[in-house]
Amino acid sequence: MEIIKTIELMQELSDKWRRNGHIIACVPTMGFLHQGHIELLKVGRDKGDRLIMTIFVNPTQFGPHEDYEKYPRDTEGDLDKARSAGVNAVFMPTVEEMYPDGFQSTVAVNTITQYLCGKSRPGHFAGVTIVVAKLFNITKPHLAIFGEKDYQQLAVLKQMVSDLNMDIEIIGIPTVREQDGLAMSSRNKYLSPKERLSALSLKKGLDLAKAMVRDGEKDSITIKNAVKELILTHPFTAIDYVTICDPKKLTDMENVNGPSLLALAVKVGKARLIDNSIIA
Repeated sequence: MEIIKTIELMQELSDKWRRNGHIIACVPTMGFLHQGHIELLKVGRDKGDRLIMTIFVNPTQFGPHEDYEKYPRDTEGDLDKARSAGVNAVFMPTVEEMYPDGFQSTVAVNTITQYLCGKSRPGHFAGVTIVVAKLFNITKPHLAIFGEKDYQQLAVLKQMVSDLNMDIEIIGIPTVREQDGLAMSSRNKYLSPKERLSALSLKKGLDLAKAMVRDGEKDSITIKNAVKELILTHPFTAIDYVTICDPKKLTDMENVNGPSLLALAVKVGKARLIDNSIIA
């Protein structure tokens, strides 16, 4: 496994693989790998001839009062996991390598970034799109794999790739969960044992919404209020949003009368957790 820290060397390697006819798969990460990341790497290993994983905690997608400095990191552990998963190259640049003095470009996806996390994290998706666009130009993949837990991120990146005619296939992989149902996330590390029990309320809320729809409930407000009430009965929880929306446009839905996504963002202790599920 090659460990590459400069853009020039990463591009040279990707160019060589492309000249040799290899299909390149890429899994962008911010490190601190968990089993969810490993599942993404498995898909990349299966679908590509060469697998690149990137590790970069991207400062441009963190707000001024968010957890950039404290975001969990474990470089050696990540590299061990990457080797075990069959990664061919890890690209792990510095901030200075990615954003040198004088950097001033942006990549904006304007509409679907206004909903869900885009409302409460202004500037977040602008940071995501510029870093992923750069990573795509550096690693030059034929396909890239992302998790559906970050549903809005996946939708935004699909829109960016389509709008800019990037010749890259974006593949979404279902959310990987702990045995008790908690969606795997690097930020789960922030949870105390008691907070972790409360974090299970997100999955319970999704399950409640599905049950209500199965029983015939169509009114989005009724469903959302029931989910909020369930979550807030658990200690340490503060709701950012509970939204029922169109799975493609991410616009709010008044009634569950077609394909519908329930998306949640809840602060549990210091950890801001997200989860989602198609409920109809």
